[in-house]
Amino acid sequence: MKRKWSGKSRGGELGYLFFIYTIKLLGIKIAYCFLALVVIHFIPFAPKATHAIWLYNRKRIHYGTLKSILKLYQHYYVFGQTLIDKLAIKSGLSSKYHFEFDNYQRFIDIIDNSKGVILIGAHVGCWEAGAAFFGNYGKKINIVMFDTEHRGIKEAIEDASEKQNFKIIPVNEDTLGAMINIKMALNNGEYVCFNGDRYLDENSSISLEFLGGQARLPIGPFKIANKCRVPVVFYYSMREKGCTYRFIFEEADITKNTTTENLINQYIRSLESIVRKYPQQWFSFYRFWN
Repeated sequence: MKRKWSGKSRGGELGYLFFIYTIKLLGIKIAYCFLALVVIHFIPFAPKATHAIWLYNRKRIHYGTLKSILKLYQHYYVFGQTLIDKLAIKSGLSSKYHFEFDNYQRFIDIIDNSKGVILIGAHVGCWEAGAAFFGNYGKKINIVMFDTEHRGIKEAIEDASEKQNFKIIPVNEDTLGAMINIKMALNNGEYVCFNGDRYLDENSSISLEFLGGQARLPIGPFKIANKCRVPVVFYYSMREKGCTYRFIFEEADITKNTTTENLINQYIRSLESIVRKYPQQWFSFYRFWN
């Protein structure tokens, strides 16, 4: 049976605290060195996640047996790097990183207009790396998210972080209230951000082909985008060599004839191209495919 996503980060409160203080006291590079040892622990002691990565490498990326084994370590390590980077950037160390952009000027033109904008991302790369870039626009950003993170982890991250301007719209408590807040934000010309690759309720999802297999995606973000008729941008923040993040902005093709399913298919094609280019930055550590 397919395992459901829990909405919680991997790792415990002590693990987060360890890396928060390592970054503060010893620096990012030393944190990466400790990470190299921690990853060895996760491969055997997180069997469900390891099995999910194994199946992904074999069936979706089509690696051979030996390469799939080697990529298990790399997959966990890159994931750990993005978590360290998230903590570092939230702590005000964005100057330690280099940022590059695809379709930057077109994206700026879109968000500088008076309309609301919907940004749809995925659990790839590290979207939080964009916090430094979005600083000037932060007051207009609303992030729609399923918030079940362990309170201790949330408090540890918040205590170590600089104040963030963006707002959170939780969807796990009052769905109607969330919908009203989303609509109000768009009407006010603000930006609403979703992740388009995970669903909470199977009845509000759709099964589509993705990377050669059937996977379920949420309908909600795409239905909202289609009904509101505001600009839609697919946004990814992908890690590259040398502490570099590449921000990729892809504008969805929205016309009066665009349907919700058409918008989902545009997203699927966009996400497939990203995953094929950055295969070890796919961070859904559960049985994603049917």
